[in-house]
Formats: sequence, C-alpha cells, structure tokens
Amino acid sequence: MDFARKILKIMFNLKLNKYFILLTIPTTIIINSCGKNFPVIEDLSKDKFLLVNQDSNAVIFPENFKNKIIVIGYIFTNCPDICPLTTNNMRLIQEKLSKEMISDVQLISISFDPLQDSPAVLKDYATIRNLNLKNWDFLTGEKSTIDSLTKKVGVVVIKSDSTMFDDGRKIYYYVHTDRIQLIDKEGRIRKNYIGSKINIDEIINDIKKLE
Repeated sequence: MDFARKILKIMFNLKLNKYFILLTIPTTIIINSCGKNFPVIEDLSKDKFLLVNQDSNAVIFPENFKNKIIVIGYIFTNCPDICPLTTNNMRLIQEKLSKEMISDVQLISISFDPLQDSPAVLKDYATIRNLNLKNWDFLTGEKSTIDSLTKKVGVVVIKSDSTMFDDGRKIYYYVHTDRIQLIDKEGRIRKNYIGSKINIDEIINDIKKLE
C-alpha cells in the first residue's frame, strides 16, 4: 500500500512540474525576446551637455530633444573616409524618414574635434553637401564637454597624424569609433550601428519600433 502511495505522489509531482514548465517557458520567451530587441545601452536622460549648433545657438544635449527619437553620428570635418560615409548615410536616413512620413526624429552629428570644427565650419560642411537642417543639428562645444560626452556614449577618439599648413595652421586626424546610435524619446541609447556601413532599412524599422 505504501509503495502505491509513493508511486501516486511521484506521478502527481511530475504532472505539476510539467504544467509549471509549460506555463513559464512562453512567458520567459516573450520577456527575453522583447528585451533583446532594444536593451538600454546607456541612459543619458539625466545628463546635460552644453553644446552649440551650426548656427551658434546653445543646445543642451539630450534635454532639448526630449520626446524625440534621436539618430546621432560622430564625425570630424577633416575626416577623409569614414565620416563622409556616415554623414551621407545620415542623409539617406533623413530622406527615408521623410518618404515614410515619420516626423518625430531628430538627426544630430557631433564633432569630436571642437578646436577645428567651429559652428561656422560645421555650417559650411552641411551647406557644401546640401544637407537639410530642418531636423538635423551639427553640434560642437568645449573640448572637455565633448570628451566627457564621447566617453559616456562609448565612442573612442585617438589623435593620429597631423598636417601643418603654410599659414601655420595645424590640423589633426583621428582614429575613432565608426558609430551611429539610436536614442529613444527618454534619452536612452538603445542600439549601435556601424556608421559608414549602416543598413538604412534596419534603422528605419528600429525607429518604428520605438515610436
């Protein structure tokens, strides 16, 4: 009799465990699948970086862009390779957003070479490329502020070769992270992309998920 009770008890426990597994697995899958899409890489919501745009207007980043999705690239205007590609990809993203009538997105390009890239230089950089600045700001600022910002967002910038001009002006080139980032409306970095090789459709679809 005791043996029969033990067998029934084992069978009952196995049945409970089976239902517990069946109930918890789908929930786990749902939670994990949502979380893996857009983990919070870095929270900038409480940061206040004082910068200036291409029109010399003061900008507090990211506070002044609250409630907008931000697509942000990191450049310097003397860059011979990666930065022009990144800037052109930002332009393609802007055009695709317009085509799909997605309006709550702000594009930002931040220069990590503030000693060279004044607001006027950034304005010329955009004008020469015929860029639409309606929802696109080029930002610069004090070197200490830019250094703090790039460190916070995980962009590495290292001085490389330099060029000396006849007028005594010296410019530096940089080895740097090839990066475009997607920031949500709360000011949190949600995804990193290779700036010079970004898949335009991918980031547009990611933006739609954050709307």
